[in-house]
Amino acid sequence: MTLGATQPPPPGLVIIGARGRMGQRIAALAPQYDLDVAWEVDVDGPALDADVARSARCVIDFSTVGQARATLAFCAEFGVPAVLGTTGLGPEEEEALARAARSVPLVWAPNFSLGVHVLQVLVTEAARLLDERWDVELVEAHHRRKVDAPSGTALALAQRVAAARGAGLSEIARYGREGQVGARPRGEIGIHAVRGGTVVGEHTLSFLGEGETVTLSHQALDRDVFVRGALSAASWLLAAPRLPGRYDLSDVLRRD
Repeated sequence: MTLGATQPPPPGLVIIGARGRMGQRIAALAPQYDLDVAWEVDVDGPALDADVARSARCVIDFSTVGQARATLAFCAEFGVPAVLGTTGLGPEEEEALARAARSVPLVWAPNFSLGVHVLQVLVTEAARLLDERWDVELVEAHHRRKVDAPSGTALALAQRVAAARGAGLSEIARYGREGQVGARPRGEIGIHAVRGGTVVGEHTLSFLGEGETVTLSHQALDRDVFVRGALSAASWLLAAPRLPGRYDLSDVLRRD
């Protein structure tokens, strides 16, 4: 399907941000998941309207925060399931997610890598077993073009630690350090963002205790790990009727 086509295409995926790196790879790998691409949408069109909706089986959006609300409103209006991988969402986008989930099934995750999902499970268990006597520091690294910091994955990992310790992340997070910051408060979670080069994505979370350190980490070597996760999510949404709601990668991996 090319931009500007005049004939309605066969039913298939609608890829938002189609000319971006993720969008191009989603289109390229979709046939491996028995998924066809109906529409490729980018900043210059086509518009998300009834014409697009008529042949839309599922929307995949890995574009920008600014686009997220429009995508979710389109899905809710026309009843199209969605896979959303945009990070850096603010309160308005979170509310848009909640509204759309009342009408359609959608999968949102800060990271669509299977390995990162496993990392999240391990971090949750480690945080349950290691109390506030263990200091927590999290370092994430991404390519120079990433616009949000810390990454959505880093925030999700830190939130798991905070929840295990019965605290809100906003209460105990420290984003970088500079100058005379004083002794490290008990229970603080240090979060640090590195940006540069072509790093796909790295997350390292350390629990630092008296005389020992436990470190959990994940490194993405290829952007296709996220693409495959997103296409798996789209296949899951389409494999059986799904009730409206907000799902995550755990639901997809259970394959029920």
